[in-house]
Amino acid sequence: MITKMPLLAGALLMVSSAFAQQKSALHISNNFPIKSSGGWDYITVDGPNKRMFVSHGTQVNILSTAGDSLGVITGTNGVHGIALVKPLNKGYTSNGRDNACTVFDLTTYKPIAQIKVGTNPDAIFYDDFSKKVFVFNGRSQDASVIDPATDQVVATIPLGGKPETGVSDGKGKVFVNSETTNEVIAIDANTYKVIARYKLIDGDEPSGLAIDRATNRLFVGCGGNQTLIVMDAANGKNVARFKIGDTDGVAFDPALKLVYTSNGDGSLSIIKEMSANKFVQYTNLPTEVSARTIGLDEITHKIYLPAAKTEPVQSSADGKKSQPKQVPGSFHIIEISQ
Repeated sequence: MITKMPLLAGALLMVSSAFAQQKSALHISNNFPIKSSGGWDYITVDGPNKRMFVSHGTQVNILSTAGDSLGVITGTNGVHGIALVKPLNKGYTSNGRDNACTVFDLTTYKPIAQIKVGTNPDAIFYDDFSKKVFVFNGRSQDASVIDPATDQVVATIPLGGKPETGVSDGKGKVFVNSETTNEVIAIDANTYKVIARYKLIDGDEPSGLAIDRATNRLFVGCGGNQTLIVMDAANGKNVARFKIGDTDGVAFDPALKLVYTSNGDGSLSIIKEMSANKFVQYTNLPTEVSARTIGLDEITHKIYLPAAKTEPVQSSADGKKSQPKQVPGSFHIIEISQ
């Protein structure tokens, strides 16, 4: 059942956007090349251990946060995301083309096991409340719940829409975007049941998602209409919205109270949370076209964006444009610092 929310007046939704945009001190501070070929999706930053895990084609590249290569995890066909379960010293990748997750050792980076999940697993994360790994399967439109203590799937949750990024409030609720129904779906982390469906007002194709656990606010990045929606996680109320870029990733820095959206059109949108209901938008930071996903180091407050150069798009005789092709050897990670 969809939780119906009253339509909010335009003035209420746009009140935060009325603040004059300010400039941020953020700037591009480095670029780290990764010469292997292939597409990419999520990047996971492990700040305490000064490393990052980058999905790239059929493998995961592990880099130090200084840009040095630490290792490669191979055999992750069509990898999308990487979840870290540090108490058990294990990591999990979502392999979209194999309908499986690879389990690997966080010290040696060697694969340990493969776990069959739903069809086309995409986003993945570790919920520190339930101590479970949640895998969101795009094609089968469900979530697989893995117990990392046994590496067994303990539940499959039908979602009724194509899931994207998921987050936890740390208190028993998991939230995931539904790209095809323009909702945020709330899941009980104890029962593995859907308990609410929150509609996005003027939000289209939500992908990136982040949460401020202190204020209980969700930050929903909608690439379909280039909008960030701030939502009350308790009841689904749409608190504010902002015009951003063509986003795929959202991150939140809890210490600086900053929301970031990585936009594939070549920009980083920055929004300051002043309080639970008051926000200020900064001027977009130019990045690179294709830099659509994001990783955040909460210790150094640095941001990492995977990107690659693309060849000019060619038009066919009938006027249709082909998909842009990646320039070989151009894949890299952009580092952004304060």
